[in-house]
Amino acid sequence: MKLENRKQQIAPLPHFLFRLGRYTLVALLLIAISVLTGTLGYHYFADIGWLDSFHMACMILTGMGPVVEMRSPTAKIFSSLYALYSGVAFLSITAVFFAPIIHRLLHILHVEKDDNG
Repeated sequence: MKLENRKQQIAPLPHFLFRLGRYTLVALLLIAISVLTGTLGYHYFADIGWLDSFHMACMILTGMGPVVEMRSPTAKIFSSLYALYSGVAFLSITAVFFAPIIHRLLHILHVEKDDNG
């Protein structure tokens, strides 16, 4: 997913919207994979129902916190690893989503490093 450099003209609005759509789809795919992984993990390792597993995965992924107490050591280990993953994933997915918007704003404002210093 290549973006234009500072020497190129800003992309036309239809091209930008198409790019924004692609980045949004990638972000949504990453969210879906993350929630699916969490849901499966909580269901199998914590032995909780599908709906509660989905709820727990969504709450952990967004940083809201746990809603079900983990009782077994295996469930606690999975929950800990998923929480660590979720912290990084949430920030990374947010960056993927906002990358084309921030790039366009910076390109419009001509923010570039001065060659003289």
